[in-house]
Amino acid sequence: MAKLTRFFNDAVEEMQHKVTWPTYSELQKSSMLVLVGSIVFAIIVGAMDFVYDSTLNWFYNQF
Repeated sequence: MAKLTRFFNDAVEEMQHKVTWPTYSELQKSSMLVLVGSIVFAIIVGAMDFVYDSTLNWFYNQF
């Protein structure tokens, strides 16, 4: 039990004193970058899916 308590105490101490937390403005910029990247990725994957689906539908309707 002592090892578990020490582990949690060390984890809390490391989070408070050794971790460099971003400022609020850095956090906002990073969040916007992730949001824009996710939207761009979703559009690309959606376009690929549309093209693939259209191609397969055209191919199957030929028979």
